[in-house]
Amino acid sequence: MATKITKKHLLIVGGAALILGVVGFLSFSNIAVTEYRSATADAPEHIIPLPVLNTAEYDARLLALAHVVVKPVATSSATSTKGQSASSTPARLWPVKTVYPQARAILPFKRIVAYYGNFYSKGMGVLGEYPANQVLSMLASTTDEWRAADPTTPVLPAIQYIATVAQAGPGKEGKYILRMPDDQIEHALDMANQAHGILILDVQVALSTLPHELPMLEKYLALPQVQLAIDPEFSMKYGNPPGTVIGTFDAADINYAAQYLAHIVNTYHLPPKVLVVHRFTEAMVTNYQKIEPLPEVQIVMDMDGWGSQAKKKNTYQRVIYAEPVQFTGIKLFYKNDLKPPSTGLLTPQEVLSLTPSPIYIQYQ
Repeated sequence: MATKITKKHLLIVGGAALILGVVGFLSFSNIAVTEYRSATADAPEHIIPLPVLNTAEYDARLLALAHVVVKPVATSSATSTKGQSASSTPARLWPVKTVYPQARAILPFKRIVAYYGNFYSKGMGVLGEYPANQVLSMLASTTDEWRAADPTTPVLPAIQYIATVAQAGPGKEGKYILRMPDDQIEHALDMANQAHGILILDVQVALSTLPHELPMLEKYLALPQVQLAIDPEFSMKYGNPPGTVIGTFDAADINYAAQYLAHIVNTYHLPPKVLVVHRFTEAMVTNYQKIEPLPEVQIVMDMDGWGSQAKKKNTYQRVIYAEPVQFTGIKLFYKNDLKPPSTGLLTPQEVLSLTPSPIYIQYQ
């Protein structure tokens, strides 16, 4: 049964997250631990473990995703989370040189494998096509395939639920959206918990805006296992109804979402959040060079176009590889990717051969 989220729960979650952060909560990443020592004249010395990002492993994993061969790096080395990643050279687009995340970051220590959709619609993805127990069984089987394909990277299952859905009609607010009720979001959260994974809330703003919509989801985003995805395709900046043209987000929109998540991370003492940005055309994301990953937020640019294997690879090369931000993802469509002339879905091995290898995989 889904759990109701109240302000009391948020206070408990926020306090628990702070305590777990102090004692070295290790569930979301592979991190090193240092010691903080404090002593007083009248009390014995106390040792409190504090989490510190293992930057050597972080850099090595980024290089592996970019298929860059380097000498082995000692995994026992750990340094401060401040500063810039040193895993890039001017001659290479990947890996991206950007700020290190805070400790307990999910990426690139784990690969996210997500099942996507909305419970009210069979046409929007697997979450609406099958009963919950069948979806969880399918997701478990798919994550097993990814573990076998890349044994060096643990797999983190995810339920990706469209919480704000673009609509054909304007609705009462004239924003062309339908916000999902709490019981539906909590059902998605319950499924994610059953899968021992994370929940990604997907937002299609239509004629609304991120500053208007994201605060409505804060009680869920304040939970450590809840992440965010935003969809430029349905961001209708020029007043067109959703579905009539492909929408767009600018770097300023994406940076707003990242800064909003960073505020939540700092307020509730949470592990870094993941922010997924869907994309399949250049115009869907403008001024990509100005997108700023933060220590509290890891940004994934997700190639979510459908089509034949060749078309998907070409789109990935054009809009993901050529315009680097931080991490990459790809969406696989159980139905649309199989339309002629396609001969089958991209396999995990074929996806891993892309440069860089996607660290986020979504199935619709």
